[in-house]
Amino acid sequence: MEQGAQPFDFGRKIDPKIFEDITDKGYEVDPSKYLKEGWELFKSRAGEFIVFTVIILAASFVLSNLDFIGSLVSALITPPLYAGIIIVAFMLLRQQEVQFGDFFKGFNYFLPLVLAGIVSGILVTLGLILLIIPGVYLIVSYLFVSMLIVEHHMEFWQALETSRQIVTKNWFSVFIFVLILFAINLVGAIALGIGLLVTIPVSACSVCVAYRKIVGLQTKTELKA
Repeated sequence: MEQGAQPFDFGRKIDPKIFEDITDKGYEVDPSKYLKEGWELFKSRAGEFIVFTVIILAASFVLSNLDFIGSLVSALITPPLYAGIIIVAFMLLRQQEVQFGDFFKGFNYFLPLVLAGIVSGILVTLGLILLIIPGVYLIVSYLFVSMLIVEHHMEFWQALETSRQIVTKNWFSVFIFVLILFAINLVGAIALGIGLLVTIPVSACSVCVAYRKIVGLQTKTELKA
């Protein structure tokens, strides 16, 4: 995770060679393993994950029910808030000390996260209009975008393309994983949405585990270098 990240940095270009092994050799996808480890990750800080998810959902609900400005603010703050779950999950995977304030560090990557959200949203919408399949392809392909931005402080377009290239190598298996996550959150939404307080952070933690297994995660020593 880039220690010098600032909210309005555009991010930086990363040498694409570090991802060549993944895109050349490929990888296996194991949804059950990701979900199991994601659940254990969530359980280790369940209370904090739930409280922060309440904050995300409450902010989104209140802002989206205001006027246009409220909806705009919601669209701007949601990506950094969700990135906070990723940051904490990465810290737990590295066995680092976690404080509740760490959930808000997604705002250190505000600009690349928001730009990635806007551009990916436009591309996915266009893809859905064009016979649906291209849109579904992009939804799945952009699974690791926020992780790449948080992990490498990567600029938004490279993050979009890097995630797409990695996922495309084994797209259908990743698609099955995404479908499982969708089903889990659908079940979570049934009971007046209360279940989402668990299923949202569990899903995010599971994707972080998948990222570590597939892409790799910098160690604490590498972060300090």
